[in-house]
Amino acid sequence: MGKEEVKHPIYSNNVIEFVTVAAEYCSFLEKMEQYDEKQFVDKLTKLLPLLYLKASLLPDLVTLSVDDMPHCVTEEEYEYQRGQLLEKIGRYDEYLEVFNADMKYSDTPVVASISEDLTDIYQDLKDMVANFKSADLNIMNDAILNCKTNFKEFWGQKALNALRALHNALYSTMVEDDLSDEEETFDE
Repeated sequence: MGKEEVKHPIYSNNVIEFVTVAAEYCSFLEKMEQYDEKQFVDKLTKLLPLLYLKASLLPDLVTLSVDDMPHCVTEEEYEYQRGQLLEKIGRYDEYLEVFNADMKYSDTPVVASISEDLTDIYQDLKDMVANFKSADLNIMNDAILNCKTNFKEFWGQKALNALRALHNALYSTMVEDDLSDEEETFDE
């Protein structure tokens, strides 16, 4: 590695930690079948804030390459992942969106989807991780830059919205369901 590469912010702890958490998020979603509904939601309520924090600490970068970044997540993979999430989250998937720009013009509530939010985040992070693995400084730089831009403009808010809905499911709805299940057991 040349002296210039070592000093490049792409090799900073904040970037390496972000890429590590992003890879963990993607891996976790790809292995979600290993967890029951409550374990899955519990883990997500821990991963999303960490992901948000690490993304907010990314350094400011400038574009080094004029080429478009390759995308590794196909439309079919996106839909598969979204479907898997919808199946896992099930009845907790929909929530009322309060930060949608269209909300101020709407007489009816805007409904959002945790599975769609999480898949949108997954798509951006999976693309970034795949590009980061190239070990090409320009591609790595631009992958982080694109991801940080998308975080600010798009998926950062989705992460917070999904977290809010997941928090409600985990600490309100699922707890009530567990209590109802226990009451049914005692009644029998």
